[in-house]
Amino acid sequence: MSPQPVGQIRRSQAITTWGPGALIDLPRHSGIVGGLDTWPSVNQLDEIVEPRLTRRLTLMTGVASPRLYSPPADTAAPWEQRSGITLWRFPEWMVVQEKQEKQTGNRRQGRLLVHRRALDERGRFDGRAVVPTRFVRACQRGHVQDVNWRSFLHGPGTQCTRQMWLEERGTSGDLADLVVRCDCGAGPRGMQEAAETGALGPCWGARPWLGPHTAETCGLPSRLLIRTASNAYFAHGMTALSLPERGAEIDEAVQSQWATLQVVNDLASLAVMRRLPAVAAALAGHSDEEVLDAIERLRDGAQERPVKLAELDALLAAPEGYGEDVPVDPDFHARRLPPEAWRRPPVTDRIAAVVQLHRLREVIVQIGFTRLEAIVPDINGEYDPDGPDLAPLALEPQWFPAVENRGEGLLLALDSDAVQAWLGRPGVAARIDQLLAGWREWAARRGIQRPFPGGPYVLVHTLSHLLLTQLAMRCGYPASSLRERIYVDHETRQYAVLIYTASTDAEGTLGGLVSQARHISSHLELALAAGGLCSNDPVCAQHAPGEGMEERWLHGAACHGCALIAETACEMRNDLLDRALVVPTLAVPDAAFFDPVL
Repeated sequence: MSPQPVGQIRRSQAITTWGPGALIDLPRHSGIVGGLDTWPSVNQLDEIVEPRLTRRLTLMTGVASPRLYSPPADTAAPWEQRSGITLWRFPEWMVVQEKQEKQTGNRRQGRLLVHRRALDERGRFDGRAVVPTRFVRACQRGHVQDVNWRSFLHGPGTQCTRQMWLEERGTSGDLADLVVRCDCGAGPRGMQEAAETGALGPCWGARPWLGPHTAETCGLPSRLLIRTASNAYFAHGMTALSLPERGAEIDEAVQSQWATLQVVNDLASLAVMRRLPAVAAALAGHSDEEVLDAIERLRDGAQERPVKLAELDALLAAPEGYGEDVPVDPDFHARRLPPEAWRRPPVTDRIAAVVQLHRLREVIVQIGFTRLEAIVPDINGEYDPDGPDLAPLALEPQWFPAVENRGEGLLLALDSDAVQAWLGRPGVAARIDQLLAGWREWAARRGIQRPFPGGPYVLVHTLSHLLLTQLAMRCGYPASSLRERIYVDHETRQYAVLIYTASTDAEGTLGGLVSQARHISSHLELALAAGGLCSNDPVCAQHAPGEGMEERWLHGAACHGCALIAETACEMRNDLLDRALVVPTLAVPDAAFFDPVL
C-alpha cells in the first residue's frame, strides 16, 4: 500500500467495476481495492438517505440500521487534505519484462519469475523492470491469492529455491503456449494444466482486500484466474428509485416505540401512550388513525413489498397530466400521459399506459461481490438470503457504499388482459415450455433453486431491449447511457418496463427521453419491425434454449444482431430474451404478443 495517490476512478466505479476486493491495474502499479475498514472515516463521507433501500439491506445482510455513504470525492484544491481509497499491492509475484535466452537442451526465450521481496528499492530486479504476473488463483467464495508457483512446478512440500522461468512457445499468449521451468531441472509444466480442477491445490481463504492477517478457513478448490478477466469481479448490489415515503415514516416511528405501543388496541389506549414524551415526539405529525393502522400492520407481521413492486405501484398511480405541475419534486415527479397524446391504433392496442418520469433519483448500493461466477438476482432485483454467500466488503460491515443518480425516464405498461389472453394460446405455451426447459438445465448446472421468471418476464424484457435500441436513435442519449427496469408482478398481473437515464450531475436530465413518450407508437412500430427479422436469421430465429454447442440455455431467438444490448443497460446480463414471444419470427410464427408489423 502506498501512502501517495496512485490513480483515480469515478465514484460510481468504486461500487461497481472497482469496488472493494476488485483487482485493478493503474499506470505504474497493480493492486486490490481495500475494504471499507480502510476507507476514510464516515465523518469525511457524504451520507445518502434512502429508507426503503436501508430496510431491505437489513433483511438481506442482518446489519441493524445500516447507513449508506458515497465514496470519497477528489479535490483539486491544493490546500485541502486529500482522501482516497486504500489500494493494497497485489499480486506478490512479478515477471521480468526483458526476455532472456536460457539454454535448456533447446535454446528458448523466457522471462524470470520473481517475488516482490527480491526487488530493490526502485521496484526492479537486477536493474530490470518488472510487471505483476497476470495469473492468480481464486475460489467461489471470493478469496484470491498468488499462485504457489513452486508448489505447482515441483509439487507440495518442495524445498527448491532456484530461479523459475515463464517461457512462451508461441506469440498468442494462450495458456497452451506458456510453460514454467526451474533452473533445478523441474518442468516444463504448461499453464494449461493450471486451469484444471485441483491443479493449484485448496484455497487458503486469503482476503487481501481486508488487509493482512484476515484469512479465513476455506478449503474449496482453487481455480486459475487472470487478473484482468471479466470474471475476476462481480459487484452485487441493489438499486432503488426514491418514492414518497409517507407510509414508511409512520411505520418506522411506530416500530421505534414498539415496546410501548404493542399494547395499544384502540384510540383510548393510544391517547394514554401519547402522553409519554418519547412516544409523543416519535408520533408527532401523524394522526391517531395512521398510528393505529401502522400498529395493526406490525402486529399482523405484514411485510413491506419488494422495492421494485413498490416502485411499480407508485408509477402506475401517477396522476394524469403533462408534467407541468409546480413545484416539481426533484426526486420523483411522474405523470401518466393522456391516451390521446400517444395512442395510435393498432400498434398501441396492447399498451395500457405510458408514464413520463420527469424527475427521478436512483440510489445504487453495493452489498458484496463474487468471483468466477455472478449470482443472478430474481426478477425483483433482490438476492436470495439463503443463497451463496457474498464476499464481504469489510470485516464487520456497519455501512455500505452507495451513489445517487438523477435523471428521467418513461414507463410502458402492457394491458394485463391482453397478456392473459396471450398466455392461453397453445403456441405461446409450447414456446414457454422450451424456455422453461432451458432454465431448468441452466439452474441445475449451477445449483440454483430459483423458479423460472415466467413467459411475461421474457416478453417484457425482450420488448425493452428492442424499444431501447430505437429510443437511443432519437432521444439524444447514447444507448449505453440508457438503462432498463423490468416490472412483473404475477399476483396483480401488472407488466411494465421503465427505460431511463441517470447521472451524478445536478439534474441529470435533458428532457429528450421524456419527450419521446408522445411518439411511443412510432418507436414501438420500428422496434417490432426490427425484431421481426435479424441479420443472423434464419440461424437466430431457429435457435432454441440449449441447442447446439453454444449451450445458451437462457436465450431463444436472440443474439447480438437483434436483442442483445450493452450489459450496463440490461438488468439481467443479457439473459432471458426471446424475440419469438414479441413478434412472429421465421421459425416460430404463433407465439408473438404483438401482431406482425410490416
